[in-house]
Amino acid sequence: MKINLLKDYPYFYETHMHTNQGSACGQNTGYEMAKACCEFGYAGAFVTDHNWGGNTCISRELPWDEWMRQYAKGYEDAKRFGDENDFDVFFGMETGYRGTEFLIYGLSPEEFINIPAIRTCSIEEQYSIVKEAGGMVSQAHPYRVEPYIPEVRTFPDYADAIEAYNATHSSPLSQSHNIADWNDDAMKLALDNNKPITAGSDTHSTILFGGGMAFKKRLKDSRDFCRAVLENEDYIISDGVYWRDKKGQIIASLEIR
Repeated sequence: MKINLLKDYPYFYETHMHTNQGSACGQNTGYEMAKACCEFGYAGAFVTDHNWGGNTCISRELPWDEWMRQYAKGYEDAKRFGDENDFDVFFGMETGYRGTEFLIYGLSPEEFINIPAIRTCSIEEQYSIVKEAGGMVSQAHPYRVEPYIPEVRTFPDYADAIEAYNATHSSPLSQSHNIADWNDDAMKLALDNNKPITAGSDTHSTILFGGGMAFKKRLKDSRDFCRAVLENEDYIISDGVYWRDKKGQIIASLEIR
């Protein structure tokens, strides 16, 4: 399958993606995930595997620097495909705090190695640590309700952005978490708190849902992505069904052929 992009927004990025090299729930390698995204029509993707507070497949007994090196293998594998095929692959992380999850962008594995305090920090401390290091925090799928999420908790004061549209909730191709209202609630949270939005698929396999964010120009790196979001650059998002503007209004139906 391949997505038809809107002419004015040709650079489409998957911002929430898992591999089986970092996430216990991942089903494919980073290389396989990046290849699938490229063939689908994405210009690039963020690898955002689960960290020690979530469903990681890396031993929590490892020393911090070794844990990070093992954890980054999914990203490195995806980047190998990207380097070979002019496809942008950026590093991210999905952190977990008793089921409440956040997406961190703008920091490299090496930069994470230099901030070991993030391993034992609180949600509030996480925000300060990431901001000081030059990154960005987006609260992931804030209204999702599942057995591994004991309660819905929102933290707009400790996030730069809100993942308002998670295509796992809305795409007809998704086989889990299928409640589109969770996206609507997340969009309202962003609007009520004057926060920019991010959007992604939360895909765990090469069955892609078409979620993500489309820009008018190619992103230079992960910090360029953070800048574009925080400086209100022109971009649109996909929930796997529709193209939407940054206020959640429908622009066009998503065409996947």
